Amino acid sequence: MKQTMQLASLAAGAAVILALTGCATDTKQTNTATTATPAASKMTVTTAQASEFYVVLPEDGRIYAFGDTKNYMSYLAHSEVPLTRTRIGAGPGGKTVVFGITSDDVKKNEPSTAEKIMDGKLEAASNFHGEAFKAGRFYVFNDMRDMMAFTAYGEVPYSYTDIGAGPKGETLVWVMNKDSYKKGRPLSTIERFRSLRAAK
Repeated sequence: MKQTMQLASLAAGAAVILALTGCATDTKQTNTATTATPAASKMTVTTAQASEFYVVLPEDGRIYAFGDTKNYMSYLAHSEVPLTRTRIGAGPGGKTVVFGITSDDVKKNEPSTAEKIMDGKLEAASNFHGEAFKAGRFYVFNDMRDMMAFTAYGEVPYSYTDIGAGPKGETLVWVMNKDSYKKGRPLSTIERFRSLRAAK
């Protein structure tokens, strides 16, 4: 009788241990599933990108850079903008760079879009549009690398040119590269240049 009670007690204890083991396994599986969720959500985080960038290269040897259309158009019209940040000698070839900034940039106390582009902290968006105004010509880009190279060296190896076709009779230079030149005139870039002026 005493042995029977001991066996029953051992059997009950084993059942409890098995039950607890099962619970531990279930908890571990639940935790694994829970910790996998943040990793999956990290994969959907997108990198900030630049869809537009503008520079003006006047005869004074400075670079005026803008990350938004409004400031850029204002500078073209009046040769100045209300808010700027200047980096003396920090541009390509030791040129001074004057960044047109917005009131939002000031409030946030952070670099403007143009500053981030010049610092290499923003990638180009798939619909990137860039313009450089130099010596009465508009150089228009759809590739940020080509634009940065032009800003540094002032030359374009491939282009299509429309003389006197700009808003005030300026020459328009549609800047291409070795690969894009083979595809012909950049019709979407031409349309975007015109639509920006039509939206004023």
